[in-house]
Amino acid sequence: MEAKPLVVLVAPTASGKTALAIDIAKEVGGEIICADSRTIYRGMDIGTAKPTLEEQAEIPHWGINIVDPDERFTVADFQEYAKQKIDEIRERGHVPILVGGTGLYIDAVVFNFEFGPVADIERRKKLEEMSLDELYKYCNKNNVSLPENYKNKRYVIRAIEQKSINTKRRDAPIDNCIIVGITTDRETLRTRIEHRSEQLFADGMVEEAKVLGDKYGWDHESMTGNIYPLCHLYFEGKMTLEEVKEKFIVQDWRLAKRQLTWLRRNPHIWWGELTDVKQHLLSVLAPEH
Repeated sequence: MEAKPLVVLVAPTASGKTALAIDIAKEVGGEIICADSRTIYRGMDIGTAKPTLEEQAEIPHWGINIVDPDERFTVADFQEYAKQKIDEIRERGHVPILVGGTGLYIDAVVFNFEFGPVADIERRKKLEEMSLDELYKYCNKNNVSLPENYKNKRYVIRAIEQKSINTKRRDAPIDNCIIVGITTDRETLRTRIEHRSEQLFADGMVEEAKVLGDKYGWDHESMTGNIYPLCHLYFEGKMTLEEVKEKFIVQDWRLAKRQLTWLRRNPHIWWGELTDVKQHLLSVLAPEH
């Protein structure tokens, strides 16, 4: 029996990709692998906008709750994990659906990155001694693409290291792979981000951050991105809750734009609005529709 194709669904944050992926999975007998550098962490449920427990109960989800917030998890780790899950899902006769906004995670799987040795400790020390501005200049000079979270020094250093150890990647996507992307007009996306922010705080975002901060501290990589540093500033009395909410919307909007910039580099993505993407996938996966 021919292996089911790998469906890759890409889009920026708050674009509706989770709901669409579940919808498609129900129609074609699929299982979802989340390609998100935030949802890998256990306990970070509200702040990372993980699929809800109800959504996870509807369709099997993978790529969630893999490690604790104080554990290291690399792109190479994700690639290995995703490949294993794709094989397992196909063995069950189901369609693997890789869904995400973390471009590097997606590309590592789709273009089959070959990772070299682990980071050079001495070189990392030298990079850590550089200021963010110096690192930006280094990236510009050496043609290193800035990561999504480019204000986080650790992410910039990792991008520099990855550039040197990703010794090989395919020019075209792996075989038996369908890649689609969701287009959303700016105003709609901005509104969705604002609504999601309101929901996030209504669901107990601040309380979640407090529990995580007390348990793991605020210095781990998992705690230095997304909403958590803003909550930390709120706990320290340096920002009001209203300021945190406003700043988070701005940050998420910038993240969405960076994600789109990354994804647009891939000429192999079929782009369309939510309904178009669904129709396109069903026409390929289930022609009787």
